Amino acid sequence: MAERDARGRDTRWAADEALSEMYAVHWHSLVRLAWLLLHNQQVAEEVVQDAFVSMHSRWNGLAEPDKALAYLRRCVVNGSRSVLRHRAVEQRHLSTELTYSTHDHLAGPSAEEQALERTEGDALLVSLADLPRRQREVLTLRYYLDLSESQIADALDISPGSVKAHAHRGLAALREAMKETS
Repeated sequence: MAERDARGRDTRWAADEALSEMYAVHWHSLVRLAWLLLHNQQVAEEVVQDAFVSMHSRWNGLAEPDKALAYLRRCVVNGSRSVLRHRAVEQRHLSTELTYSTHDHLAGPSAEEQALERTEGDALLVSLADLPRRQREVLTLRYYLDLSESQIADALDISPGSVKAHAHRGLAALREAMKETS
């Protein structure tokens, strides 16, 4: 027998309806958030899709369904972190293999990559990517999604004071990095 909510509806349908609405309204902004952290459209979409699937399976366990968007953002940030950790492991493995390879010329960046890094917008993204993880996440949520300190704190599960500190340090580091590229 299916579980029923306060209105007598099947809770599975309640989750479907709520998530369908959230998907329609927030899909693009969540994908943009993931892209800013990952710089890969396909992987960003996969991370967001996984967040929605996770939310659906846990819908009945949400203590405060009105905070579902914050939960989704947290899932996207955590999923992005997981992808970045996996990439780091892959890069370590690949760099070890390249060390033993006779094709040392493959270790450097391609001409296309060098050209892209020279543009101003890419320089900012590169500088942002070089920041420590937490600073990068705070600045992305603040300046791209225009979230408040409390919303960022909810999304990252940190205190509002930590949000301020990470934002301050991150902006200072970005300013310094951009001065060096000029």
